[in-house]
Amino acid sequence: MCQGDDPNCAHFAEHRARLRDDLAPERRAFLKSGFVASGGAAALMAGGLTLPGQALAQASARKGLKQTAHVHLPATAETVHWGYFSRSLKPQVEIESGDYVTIETLTHHANDDAERMVTGDPGAESVFLWTKDRKGVARRGAGPEETKFGPGGGLGVHICTGPVAIRGAEPGDVLEVRILDVSPRPCANPAFKGRTFGSNAAANWGYHYKDMITGDRPREVVTIYEVDATGGRDWAQAVYNFRWPGVTDPNGVDHPTIDYPGLPVDHARTSRNFDVLKGFRVPIRPHFGTMGLAPKEAEMVNSIPPSYTGGNIDNWRIGKGATLYYPVAVPGALFSVGDPHASQGDSELCGTAIECSLTGTFQFILHKKADLPGTALETLDFPMIETAEDWVLSGFSYPNYLADLGPDAQNAIFSKSSIDLAMRDAFRKMRGFLMHGHGLTEDEAISLMSIAVDFGITQVVDGNWGVHAIVKKSIFPVRPAP
Repeated sequence: MCQGDDPNCAHFAEHRARLRDDLAPERRAFLKSGFVASGGAAALMAGGLTLPGQALAQASARKGLKQTAHVHLPATAETVHWGYFSRSLKPQVEIESGDYVTIETLTHHANDDAERMVTGDPGAESVFLWTKDRKGVARRGAGPEETKFGPGGGLGVHICTGPVAIRGAEPGDVLEVRILDVSPRPCANPAFKGRTFGSNAAANWGYHYKDMITGDRPREVVTIYEVDATGGRDWAQAVYNFRWPGVTDPNGVDHPTIDYPGLPVDHARTSRNFDVLKGFRVPIRPHFGTMGLAPKEAEMVNSIPPSYTGGNIDNWRIGKGATLYYPVAVPGALFSVGDPHASQGDSELCGTAIECSLTGTFQFILHKKADLPGTALETLDFPMIETAEDWVLSGFSYPNYLADLGPDAQNAIFSKSSIDLAMRDAFRKMRGFLMHGHGLTEDEAISLMSIAVDFGITQVVDGNWGVHAIVKKSIFPVRPAP
């Protein structure tokens, strides 16, 4: 029976509303209290009106007696953009507020083991096609058209499916994105039926790279993991690992390190070690590392550093059951999703997670700017995460690095980030959340943060480093609805 997680159910909307009501008395109380964010420090102010949420979503879906739509968006060479966000991308799908979209996503690391992650899969084969004469997706990254690596230069790595445009979305609005389901993409090679595979690359951009203590230093090592595509087990296991052998791409360019996305690894040149992490079971928590809207500040934006419209946040909590709130920066919002992960630890220390192709089902709710004054989402200008149990606020070294760092922001961000800056941003956002979303004094908020809020390192590998602040809904007094 549908528990509010099956959009194909005839009574899905009713079941979903009931589920959210049952799970979150604190959510209802908080969202009615008037959380508003302003600027990178998230200065907040109290209000007393209700959030334009479920009622607005239902009204939007009913407008013109429209039936809620459910669209499927596959991942193919025609539906993905590789390594960048852009305000000028043509939408792959255009939907109404309240609609559902099932979106396929591909990991950009699939060519680490094409036999397990590409072969036999028409969508993946079209994206990863690369011969001397043809490239399935020519542009990879936000760089110039002419580079030695080809268009984009690899300045951005994630394969993003989309964008999805929401009719009527304008700058100043807020887009609510509900993740209703996440499932692994089964291997299409008959030799590995019923399994899904992912890659973890301990790469040159990893935090560990210049601090190794054994063997040849530095080195890049790729570990291939196996996941049960049928859902029969909730853990992953290592299959084998190998030292990066150096790659000569189909255009004859040498890559001694992992310096360009989607490089085809020739396993005739590797030495695969199948005696790796024996007996270890890694709990899977499928999620999307890169998910967000197009920013307005530049025509093409590198997919690696996260920012105020989301993007490569790399927080494992962005999985099934989570809801994201994004400020809309451009007409249509232009939502894209990629960088799928089977599992990741906080920090993503070595540079990657278990990079594993996934399919997600999403519902999109548009909150219009005119409906927001005095509500919880007024002037929200950073991505906010909600789970069934927690509020998760993302702090970045630079909350909007594209605006904060000037014309050279997309280069400067990689040398200017720090955990100190990200921690301060997360602290300021959480302080405002507690003071004005929950009516605490600054002294009360600081005490509560020290004893009940968990600050964690989201990632230290994405240029704009991240610290997240997590507060449990259960600690707040339940306020009766008016």
